[in-house]
Amino acid sequence: MQGMSEPADATGPQPAVLRELLREVIDPEVGLDMIDLGLLYRLEYIGGALEADMTMTSPACPVTTMMAAEVERILRAALPAGTPCRVRVVWEPPWGPERISDAGRSRLGW
Repeated sequence: MQGMSEPADATGPQPAVLRELLREVIDPEVGLDMIDLGLLYRLEYIGGALEADMTMTSPACPVTTMMAAEVERILRAALPAGTPCRVRVVWEPPWGPERISDAGRSRLGW
């Protein structure tokens, strides 16, 4: 997945570790975590800052602000003090159900 590697200038936990922490962020409408839903598009260090791109299942999702704030809270708590962290909600590419993991599909009964 694009953006999941850690460049040499990274100053905090590996993106793979941070990604696992983000399993705490549950989409309350679906009942799955954002990782199994495929809502995380990018997580990488650039110039010593952590950048995350995420999406939602729909641009009309009423919990977008809440979930983005929760992502930022979890990431900031895991990073060394003072490490810049930017979380962006993006709509391209559009999310689709094919992004749901096999584990997520199983929990949904698909």
